[in-house]
Formats: sequence, C-alpha cells, structure tokens
Amino acid sequence: MTNYDPDLTVSGADRSALAVDAGLRAHMLRIYNYMTAGVGLTAVVAWLTYQLTGPALLQNPLMWIFILAPLALVFFISSGINALSVGTARLLFFVYAALVGVSLSILFHIYTNSSITRVFFIAAATFGALSVFGYTTRRDLSGLGSFLFMGLIGIIIASLVNLFLRSTGLDWLISVIGVGVFAGLTAYDTQRIKAMYDSRDDETATGRKSVLAALSLYLNFINLFMMLLRLAGGRR
Repeated sequence: MTNYDPDLTVSGADRSALAVDAGLRAHMLRIYNYMTAGVGLTAVVAWLTYQLTGPALLQNPLMWIFILAPLALVFFISSGINALSVGTARLLFFVYAALVGVSLSILFHIYTNSSITRVFFIAAATFGALSVFGYTTRRDLSGLGSFLFMGLIGIIIASLVNLFLRSTGLDWLISVIGVGVFAGLTAYDTQRIKAMYDSRDDETATGRKSVLAALSLYLNFINLFMMLLRLAGGRR
C-alpha cells in the first residue's frame, strides 16, 4: 500500500503561485517576442530603404512624413489602446516599427556599416543585461521613474536647442546623459511591466498590455542604440 505524505502535496496557494509564475513567463516572453520582431523589422526596413533609395530620400520632402508619422502613431497607440483590438494594436506597432526603419535609414549615410553593426550588438547586450536586472532585482525601482522622466524631458529640450546651436560639446553631453536615462528606463520599465501583470486579466487585456509593454521596451532600445551610436559610431 502506498504511503501518503502530506508534505509532498501542493497546496492551493502553491498551485496559484505556480500558475501566476507560468503565466508571467508566457506574458514576458510574448512581450520580448513582439519587441524583438519590431527591432528586426526596423533594421530590415532601414537597410532596404538605404539600398533602394540612396541619398535621394534625404532631399525629398516626404522624409518629414516618415520622421513625424511615427511620433503621431506612438501617441495614438498609447492613448487609444483601450479602444483597439489586440490584433489592430499589434499591427499598428509593427507599422510604427517599419516607419521608424524608414527614418533611420539616414544613419547609413552618416555612419559606417561596421560601426552601426558593432554599436547595435553593444546596445543589444546592454539592453539585455539591464532588462534582466530589472526583472530579477528585489530593489524597488519605482522611485527612479520621476527622475528618469525629468531626464528624458531635459534631453528633448536640449536636443531641440542644439538644432540651432549645433554644438558638438552639447551633443556629446546629450548622448552621455541619454545613455544613462535610457539604460535606467530599460530596468525601470521591465520591473514596471512585470508588476503590471495580473493573472486575472482576460486575453484581451493581457494582449493590450503586451503591445504597450513591447512598445515601451522597443523605444528604450532604439533610443539607447541611437545615443550609443552618437558616442561610438564611426562617421563616413
């Protein structure tokens, strides 16, 4: 006769914790899949645009559409996410990533291909390490939110001012601060996204959260890459 050991049974609370843990892993995996696919799409579109159009697109007024349209689209997705189906939100995210790719094709005219590739992998490794830190650390990073947001606003204002000043010193300072801000946002947003997961959410709510989370991490990665490229990219 088999002996029954109550210590070997799994309590209801333990089963619930295991279910949440498995659900959280699946949720985070979907977010990183979306984010990675978005970054990959941006890279492919940027390269193809550079190869097919050459410098002609830079002198075309349409370039302003490709520069400004992503900004409008990201605000539309963020503000209207609750009115969108998961499929539509996901599609708009990838449309946004493609538009960013068109606008980033200009980088191939400024920096060498080898330096872009090198900095991309540096950015990917940095992003990955910071995201793992944000996911695993027990330190509460919520206090960094307002500080990082103020830093982001400062970067935007300084960048606009430098459009007129064209100061290389200020550009270098913006890039250095930008690396710190987007590095911090990567860890902060990862922890925030993890904390926002709720096992009681239905598939629609979880899907919308996945798209918004992927968009946040995508923006952090792209901006981190841009700041590093401005610091370490080899110009043509």
